[in-house]
Amino acid sequence: MKFELKVARGLQTQSLVMEASDMLQARLQAEAQGYSVLALKAQGVLKAGTRRRQRFNLMLFSQELLSLLDSGLSLVEAIEALAEKEASAESKILLTQLLAALYEGLPLSSALERFPQTFPALYVALIRSSERTGDMVAALARHVTYQGQLDVVRKKIITSSIYPVLLIVVGGLVMLFLLTYVVPRFSTIYESAGNDLPWMSQMLLAWGRLLQERGSEVLLAALSVLGVLGYVLSRPAVRVAAMNQVWKIPALGETMRIYQLARFYRTLGMLLNGGIPLVTAMQMVSSLLQPALRVQLAGVEQQVREGQPLSVAMENGGMTTSISMRMLRVGERTGRMGEMMERIGAFYDEEISRAVDWFTRLLEPLLMVIIGLVIGVVVVLMYMPIFELAGNIQ
Repeated sequence: MKFELKVARGLQTQSLVMEASDMLQARLQAEAQGYSVLALKAQGVLKAGTRRRQRFNLMLFSQELLSLLDSGLSLVEAIEALAEKEASAESKILLTQLLAALYEGLPLSSALERFPQTFPALYVALIRSSERTGDMVAALARHVTYQGQLDVVRKKIITSSIYPVLLIVVGGLVMLFLLTYVVPRFSTIYESAGNDLPWMSQMLLAWGRLLQERGSEVLLAALSVLGVLGYVLSRPAVRVAAMNQVWKIPALGETMRIYQLARFYRTLGMLLNGGIPLVTAMQMVSSLLQPALRVQLAGVEQQVREGQPLSVAMENGGMTTSISMRMLRVGERTGRMGEMMERIGAFYDEEISRAVDWFTRLLEPLLMVIIGLVIGVVVVLMYMPIFELAGNIQ
């Protein structure tokens, strides 16, 4: 969006208009040009139809920076090259500000910390750890691999959910068409039949008459209910309570728990391989977990601080399965805990993929049967009086 700035350079003041994602970015952009910002305000929001700017692609940035560093360029040269070829104005400004911080003598991790909305704490911690060991290429490669593995699982879940969602949407539209257009017209035809119709047909046709006579009021009531429902579901406490209930569903809750543990083990393994201490890494990944697991992790952390082996603390905290428990013990014996945790994450990812495949193969035919039955019942109830009339004629 655009911001109006009142700036000064020396004894002269002037007004500027700059495009930036937020006020901080606009201020930094003006200061990078040598101005002192006296006042700053938003000029207005994006107009309808204006193309939305793309967010900074952290994965692409990491891949490109890895390639340039691996080819022998220095860090400053690599970021200069990325800034020169960047087509997005917002990303170009961000990279220019990173360069300015590096020119000031700041390490890359400190420069990244200036932009918490773009570079998450886990990423900054991994870069800071690599600065201590002098192996930034390996750290970036580790992050690219880690993010790629998470993206594979996420894409698998999204791809598997497309067809069921499409079935629900199409089935809902067909039902909406029948109940709001077809049924009201049948109710007009059968008005003279009175109470001779079957009870369920009378209820269905009464709904049709209601839509004919008070359609706008029914629509308003439906929109109000949807609005209230959306507001209630947007409350964090309600979402937490709903998720707690979902977690109690035997098969689904266990699958969600495995998904959380897979991400937890992958991230913790990446941080340990990057040289971050175990307790610090556990504190950093805590935010990735569901509240109940977060409480369990706090107990695990406390036991580790008291000197318990990690495998024992994880088992006591309920954050393992029989397979992961054995692998954790192997990691403790061999001293390769980070690598073993990444293997546990990969094992869990395979288990999630199998669960998603099984669930979608079961859900798709089940949805088709349910939608077909509902539509069939509505159609039969509408035509039942005609069937009875034909039977009486015979």
